[in-house]
Amino acid sequence: MYRKVAFVMAAVAALALSYAPANAGGRHSDKVALTATSIGVGAASTAAYFALNDWHWKWDSARHGITATGAFAITTIGCAALSPFVASAVLKRPLSYREAHMLIAGCIIPVVGGWLVDQAYEQHIMWAPDEVAAPKKKWKKHARK
Repeated sequence: MYRKVAFVMAAVAALALSYAPANAGGRHSDKVALTATSIGVGAASTAAYFALNDWHWKWDSARHGITATGAFAITTIGCAALSPFVASAVLKRPLSYREAHMLIAGCIIPVVGGWLVDQAYEQHIMWAPDEVAAPKKKWKKHARK
């Protein structure tokens, strides 16, 4: 019984940690699809991490010859590589730079990664060639008295 409860708790934690909101440019259905993609690929990479250790909590490097850190790195890189592909297939269109960066950041830093990248774009720390640049302010010279 304890093992079943632990497995359900791990599944819930994996879903909660793999969530990364994505901004798809204002269309609600795209945001829902990107969120679902992020959750699905994140949960799959978490499942792959546990599958590398034969579904045991305590890590044993002798099982497959890979350390826990190595398995974490492999599954994180796999998540970052696959999530843009899956999202592009689900949306049936190329992703914008912002959407792809948010999905990748959601794999690297599970809960807040996508939000951090979105804020970087909003504060103009990051910019992409496929987005319209913000209009520049025109400064007026004041007449001297």
